[in-house]
Amino acid sequence: MALVTGGASGIGRACVRAFAEAGAKTVFTYNTNDREAEDLVNELGKYSVYGFKVDLLQEQDIINKVNAIRSSFGKIDILVNNAGVWKRGNFAHTSLADWEETIDINLNGTFLITREVVKIMEMYKFGRIINIASTAGQRGEAHYSHYAASKGALISLTKSLAAELAASNITVNCVAPGWVLTKMTESFFADPLVKEEIEKNIPLGKIAVPEDIAGPVLFLASSLAGHITGEILNVNGGSVLCG
Repeated sequence: MALVTGGASGIGRACVRAFAEAGAKTVFTYNTNDREAEDLVNELGKYSVYGFKVDLLQEQDIINKVNAIRSSFGKIDILVNNAGVWKRGNFAHTSLADWEETIDINLNGTFLITREVVKIMEMYKFGRIINIASTAGQRGEAHYSHYAASKGALISLTKSLAAELAASNITVNCVAPGWVLTKMTESFFADPLVKEEIEKNIPLGKIAVPEDIAGPVLFLASSLAGHITGEILNVNGGSVLCG
């Protein structure tokens, strides 16, 4: 069974669809948009897809929902940590509340749900964890320091858990997208000149769509990637060549 956080839209939605079409029973979490979640379940009605509303800022809610998912569907084989926020902020004028919101959702929420899922994976001596980070977490990003900091920490967490959990046959990897066309970025790309300028700096000549990210996630969750752990897989069309 695959569990995808933030699965109602964007990259998460594409991951849910990819896992479902590959034959996996798939559960996704969402927080705010009930209609999107309902539409996704209906869209994939011929598959085994289920949505759970979870507040990643609330530890007890995460614990309760993971326990409920396990009770309803059994062991959790795959966890995709996709839920996150991306908000612009001039560093000198970033409030503590804005900083903490990004860190809480992007990093602390990932820590909490991963901790609970790992307890289950360790019982069965099997697991595949894929974290969705960003090239910003590797090179930094002006005006998004809180976002870059959270994703950089997530990359370090990926490597640490890969070493720690290997003995339990749990692999932990990371997909680091560059620009992706999603609802979260649509206002940024509303200016066609901005979009054109970004595309010029991508060797493959286009901005990724969510399905471009879901494919590598599915690969890392599959038996084809059984001997890969601690890897940061960049998916950015060649725009950022990280060693």
